[in-house]
Amino acid sequence: MNSMKNNTAKKGLRSFLLGDGRISVRFRNYNIAFFALAVFFMFISMSMAINNIIWQVSTKYAGSYATSSADALSAHIEKEIALMAKAARSSAVIDWLRDEGNNEKKVLAFLELSGIVGELYGNNLYIGVGKSLNEYKIEENYTADDDVQPFDTFDTDNPEDNWYFRCVSSDKDYELSVAMDHVLQRKRVWLDYKVVHEGVTLGVICTGLQFSHIAGELFSKYNNVIRGFIVDKNGTINMDSSMYKNDDYLNYDFETRIEDELADPVFLSAVKSHLSKIDGYFEESGDPTVIKLSSGSHRYATISPIRFTDWSAVIVYDLSSSLNVSLFMPSLVIMLVLLLGFDLANNILSRRLIFLPLERLIGSLERLKENKDELIYGIERRDEFGNLSNTIMDLFTKANYDALTGLYNRRYMENNLQRVTALLSRSNGLLSVLMIDIDYFKKYNDTYGHEQGDVCLKKVAGALACSITRANDFVARYGGEEFIAVLPNTDKDGARIIAQKLLENVRLLNLPHAKSNVAEYVTVSVGVTAGVATHKQSWEDYSKRADEALYMSKQNGRNQFTYLDMTT
Repeated sequence: MNSMKNNTAKKGLRSFLLGDGRISVRFRNYNIAFFALAVFFMFISMSMAINNIIWQVSTKYAGSYATSSADALSAHIEKEIALMAKAARSSAVIDWLRDEGNNEKKVLAFLELSGIVGELYGNNLYIGVGKSLNEYKIEENYTADDDVQPFDTFDTDNPEDNWYFRCVSSDKDYELSVAMDHVLQRKRVWLDYKVVHEGVTLGVICTGLQFSHIAGELFSKYNNVIRGFIVDKNGTINMDSSMYKNDDYLNYDFETRIEDELADPVFLSAVKSHLSKIDGYFEESGDPTVIKLSSGSHRYATISPIRFTDWSAVIVYDLSSSLNVSLFMPSLVIMLVLLLGFDLANNILSRRLIFLPLERLIGSLERLKENKDELIYGIERRDEFGNLSNTIMDLFTKANYDALTGLYNRRYMENNLQRVTALLSRSNGLLSVLMIDIDYFKKYNDTYGHEQGDVCLKKVAGALACSITRANDFVARYGGEEFIAVLPNTDKDGARIIAQKLLENVRLLNLPHAKSNVAEYVTVSVGVTAGVATHKQSWEDYSKRADEALYMSKQNGRNQFTYLDMTT
């Protein structure tokens, strides 16, 4: 009898946990079961420990916040300084800065710097040359074939260039500051490192750490009874835990001083004393200074220096924050073990049932952007992920591919050509666009019928697609019998080669065309344009120019290509 009851209970529990088979239901039921179990044991341990609570306050609690914030920021900066020092002391960089016009030296320097860019926290690197005052941007994927030119020249009258001249005139190896990135309109923590050879400053290398990420890492752990600041040696607040999610704080360059936020006289006196002793960048973090405040909702404050900077971490907190955490002693250990056990079980289940499949799905979608043959993860599954994957695949195909030819459609072309134009404009990259039209296709349809015309379109599309082999190049159906090819980072000579290849591959199809006025088989006419992408251009500028070249090919007899510069 008891055995039957036990079996019934087991079956009931299994039925509850498994639910109707859906991931969301199983995840919810397992969470409920584990949470109920954890709450039960926590309630027992809390009841046993409530009489053992002793009133204790530890200033080390707030001190740990200040030192952890200071150490976290200094760890980021230390890594960046080491990488920037490596770049600044590179013989290849020094040789190039001494002889900027030497292309061979520039290639060697840029190859070395491009390897360092990928290791930097902000993945960006700028270099200013002392003799010419030219400014260059270093890309992570730089190759020896890239002809990188300066994108700007420093001007002593331009306030945005003050960082360069300030660093050059500084007696320190590097300068650290928080300022706006006027291109992205976001705050960044800037690290400017001098390149010096035999006592002569040759230039400055600069990188920017993303302000919101660093502020988030420092302050996301703080609750509403704790507030943190990062202040410079002048008392200006560089980061504020109550503001780091505020877009206005991240997007606009304005200053707030620590005395504007905390007017407690005891605190201000201690801060003033601390700041007055700062002479250069801190070499050691040191012990935090603890201050008991005489007024306000926050009763304690700590100040901790941040290594490699002249900044300090300031943490203010309420006494109750220490009380709530530090006084539950042996029961706290039990609760933590239970919470960790619950969290571990919850994370394992959520990762296996939801997050791991979701990561794989997202990863396959990211790869699908670059490779149309990529299979979306989860198509074969028979649960919610399977339904989602199949739906996404259908939507992606309909939204981006031409149903007849299998090439990308016009919508995909417009979006990606505009994206490519904007991306290349940041580095003055080259862009080539080819417009392709099947010669006398209307006559072909009238002669062989629309069904055979569709076959012709498919075969021509296949020949065009086979002519484009680089990963970032693509061909799309522009409309009717017109196609368009987009070739990023391709100059006019490369575009001409591709245009000739397109003509030859279509000719090799040997598709009969009895009514063509130029050949006995199907041919195409091609319009080619190429130029340096600028931020003022749109995808329509390139397609219009390529269409003008295509019109000239038709006027000149078809079955050929015509090239027109974008700048003409």
